[in-house]
Amino acid sequence: NAVALNSTSFNAARMVGPAVAGVLIASAGTGWVFVINALSYLGVLLSLAMLRVADLHRRGKAPRAEGGLLAGLRYVWSRPDLKAVLFMLFLLGTFGLNFPIFISTMAVGPFQAGADHYGGLTSAMAVGSVAGALFTASRAQPHIARLVNASLVFGIGCALAAIMPSYGLFGLVLVFIGISAQTFTTSINTVVQLSTEPAMRGRVMAILLAILMGATPLGAPLVGWVADTFGPRWALGVGAASGFASAIVGLLYRRRARAARVAQAG
Repeated sequence: NAVALNSTSFNAARMVGPAVAGVLIASAGTGWVFVINALSYLGVLLSLAMLRVADLHRRGKAPRAEGGLLAGLRYVWSRPDLKAVLFMLFLLGTFGLNFPIFISTMAVGPFQAGADHYGGLTSAMAVGSVAGALFTASRAQPHIARLVNASLVFGIGCALAAIMPSYGLFGLVLVFIGISAQTFTTSINTVVQLSTEPAMRGRVMAILLAILMGATPLGAPLVGWVADTFGPRWALGVGAASGFASAIVGLLYRRRARAARVAQAG
């Protein structure tokens, strides 16, 4: 649960932040958003200063050496479960977690809305994110089945959002998208941390964060091009496809893992 709560705070902030920013842009202007963002780092610095370093428990770790990242990649490649969940994250992160593009293009396009309405939509997403975070933190240790279910719900949610005829219905569906996205990102963080050997955990988590933070910008140009060329509803279709593709990867892994267990038992 501690790992889940840590992941929850990180991923929920990614969802709640844009919602607050949208409201502030409409009420106070863009400049104040940057000022408040700068001041928020004071809280981070204060938290770091208050850490009781003497209470930390050191664990074994792999020795520093050249090619450390390659060692981490080799370790991931040797673990079918890690390969599966990280590929699921790559698919969903690259093509599905582009919420600023999805929400902003739908707001200014089909719904002809301004910054305040954009803030309302991101707030709906944030509500779902917090709900998903609380759900995940209250559950037992997550497993790939939960990632598959979250991916399916995400894909269905994006498909429904793409055909919503009104601003209100679109915002309602965003709540469920937020729940599924938060459940997925929090659960995958916990799955990877708890299933990785302590000596390799840092390297594997670095790979996970590289995918989580880097995949979305990689997919943003494609999603933006789809929204500009075919319309924002088709861009949401890309998000839906990524959710379904991620679920298929998870299902294929579970089938192979089950077959391997049966073969070993026989």
